[in-house]
Amino acid sequence: MISFRVLRVLVAGLAVLLAAGASSPAWGQPADPRLQKDGEATHPPIDEMSGIVKSPQFDNVWWVHNDSGDSPRLFAIDSTGAAHLAPWRRGTYAVGAALDTTDRPAWPGLHLGAAAHIDYEDMATEDSTLYVGDIGNNGNARRDLGIYVIPEPYYYARRTRPMMHLQIRYPDQKTYPAEKWDYDAESLFVDDGTLYVLTKRRKGQKINQLDSGTTLYRLDTERLHRVNTLTLVDRHPSIAPPTGAALSPSGDRLAVVCTTGVWIFSRPEKGDQWLSTEPRAIELPESRLKQAEAVSWDDPQTLRIVNENRDVFTLSLGGDRAPDAE
Repeated sequence: MISFRVLRVLVAGLAVLLAAGASSPAWGQPADPRLQKDGEATHPPIDEMSGIVKSPQFDNVWWVHNDSGDSPRLFAIDSTGAAHLAPWRRGTYAVGAALDTTDRPAWPGLHLGAAAHIDYEDMATEDSTLYVGDIGNNGNARRDLGIYVIPEPYYYARRTRPMMHLQIRYPDQKTYPAEKWDYDAESLFVDDGTLYVLTKRRKGQKINQLDSGTTLYRLDTERLHRVNTLTLVDRHPSIAPPTGAALSPSGDRLAVVCTTGVWIFSRPEKGDQWLSTEPRAIELPESRLKQAEAVSWDDPQTLRIVNENRDVFTLSLGGDRAPDAE
């Protein structure tokens, strides 16, 4: 029979292990040295990042947005996740000849005029233009899906207005809500001016039960006063549910962040069937990455990933550019 003293030691040891597990990878999932936490978005209004892009114009600037429930706005952050604040929002500021030290609300970010925020899920950028995908469709019933096209403003501007709002629909969705819930999306990327969307799938008609696989769609038209029907391009049957996508700076690789890690697809030799190329799958510990929501490229060998817990990570891809399985 085990003594009380031994039992007490075992219980104490178990408590230590459980406490360590709160900040360590799950058993069987060793820490991946390529994944490094760079910081955290501590600015109060940034509460659930679901999209990120690196600024094409400004150094040490990434644009992010919140998930559904927020107002239509963007935030500029630096590599540590700290928000870029306008000079008049940094501490005290002069008003005429006096010094005003009155507490003010937190810097509200860049307001998007003439826009709505139903469910922003991802961003893309090309040639000093930002694209914001209001494409979240959890219940597969939305008829107001769309993408905002925004000339990139100065990074601490207070407001701007989208140049266009492109309404979109899926060519194979016939009913609202859909019979098969395959028409939610959290992934958007742009390639030489052409926008692409990757969908998520759900088992049955249940929001909280995700299924593997994705479908790639392309936006071929930019009608402003009519709904643009997407073009079905490609499918992948087994990828984990995608939560973000980004094209590499040279356009040769597509990074897709998922619930289990990152998949890297090489550019097809012909056409744009990205999902038909052999991917490099990088599994990452969910206990550390948590709910990854968006991905962007810092440079040809470094990805930047953010999650809904405000964490900012970088992932080094190393010198091997070949699409190999891991």
